[in-house]
Amino acid sequence: MKQLQEPVLLSYTEIHTPIGPLVLVASPQGLCKVEFGTFEENRERREQWARRWYGEYELSENTDEQLTSIAQQLTQYFTGERKSFEGVMDLQGTDFQKRVWQALQTIPYGETASYKHIAEAIGSPKAVRAVGGANNQNPIPVIIPCHRIIGASGDLVGYGGGLPTKVHLLDLEQNKANA
Repeated sequence: MKQLQEPVLLSYTEIHTPIGPLVLVASPQGLCKVEFGTFEENRERREQWARRWYGEYELSENTDEQLTSIAQQLTQYFTGERKSFEGVMDLQGTDFQKRVWQALQTIPYGETASYKHIAEAIGSPKAVRAVGGANNQNPIPVIIPCHRIIGASGDLVGYGGGLPTKVHLLDLEQNKANA
């Protein structure tokens, strides 16, 4: 007889930032998702994502210590007081995606890199397009700084939060890095 698995408990909070609302989602293992926009705007995509990676889950609003800490760190980041983030992440993705997301975290504050640079950094120099796809699927934007990726020619390339948000984040970091 098949044993029923307990649903994974996911908690969330919505915060307001200079780039608009962000929804922070955490599993018992750590921060697992940051979404641009409001809780309601992201409902369908979030449900698909949670079902894919967690199966049965329950989602409840909660301002536990973990989410409060991340919210405070984001506030500090947006005021220029913080250049890196602390805390445990529960990354849900393929092994390749996780390697890309880990490499993104090595791009220094106020600097940029290309898809090619990341592909080379993870030992897959020909996987430039796949790196772009993984960058696009980053579940924890801002904290995992996919906004720091630019095209090989130096052009800004797409961003899940929109190009104006990407420009805002890059300008914030470059202004504070040079201050």
